[in-house]
Amino acid sequence: MRLVNEKGKLFGIINPVDLLAIIVVIAVVGGIAWQLLGNKVTEVVSPNVKMTTEVVVSGAPPDLCEEVERQNLVSQQLVATNTFLDAYITDVRFEDYVVQVQTDDGKIVNATDPTKKNIVFVLSSEVVRNTASPKIGNQEVKAGRTYLVKTQTFEVSGTIYYVEIGK
Repeated sequence: MRLVNEKGKLFGIINPVDLLAIIVVIAVVGGIAWQLLGNKVTEVVSPNVKMTTEVVVSGAPPDLCEEVERQNLVSQQLVATNTFLDAYITDVRFEDYVVQVQTDDGKIVNATDPTKKNIVFVLSSEVVRNTASPKIGNQEVKAGRTYLVKTQTFEVSGTIYYVEIGK
């Protein structure tokens, strides 16, 4: 049996051009199905778990602290690239901002800044269980990284101090 017969059919069954057209149609249908159902398949295979993240803005000036209080950001939804995310601010608290100062005798001691505060944002979101690089929107979430806390009416940059996944 020859690969292409005298009529130009592959294995005597189908024209190679027709076979190529069928493969393209299957690829397009598969791509559309993956776009529509891909996330659902991923969730079934590896379900989402809750992620809690603490972002700290160190040494925030009084004006910024007042704005955070005025806006009452608890339960606000986070925003990225002009889109609302499935992530929320669940708590906001203020802590003393401790700095190191030198005393008259040359010792370095910790002192509380009288005007500045640390602002702690607690964020809640969901990520795929066992993900290697958890993200909120397009920002990676790992302790020590800078994170932009952004809502519809507020935006500030802080440092991630704590991440807990799946508890």
